[in-house]
Amino acid sequence: MWPPGPVAVVTGSSLELTPDPGGTTRSAVLAEFDGVEVGVWEIDPGADEDVEVDEVVVVLSGRATIDVAGQPTVHVGPGDIVRLHAGTATTWTVTERLRKVYVSLGAT
Repeated sequence: MWPPGPVAVVTGSSLELTPDPGGTTRSAVLAEFDGVEVGVWEIDPGADEDVEVDEVVVVLSGRATIDVAGQPTVHVGPGDIVRLHAGTATTWTVTERLRKVYVSLGAT
């Protein structure tokens, strides 16, 4: 997915993504090394429940809220950097198609 050369650049906001099973998400894995995965992921508006892996996310575009039982709702949008902890049950409510760059440990 990376272009050849000692320094490689992709434009995350316009990178072509492959549809994932289910049809509401798309992704591209950019690199995998030492148990770490780096990629771009996108989801259409709607609600999605997840159990997180250890992950850091940079939101490129779109908007969503992240709910965790007993915690205040978190609002995310372009430019936000989010830390997700493994095992946390979340509900993402996406109000505007969301695209993120992610770095995860133990991605599924």
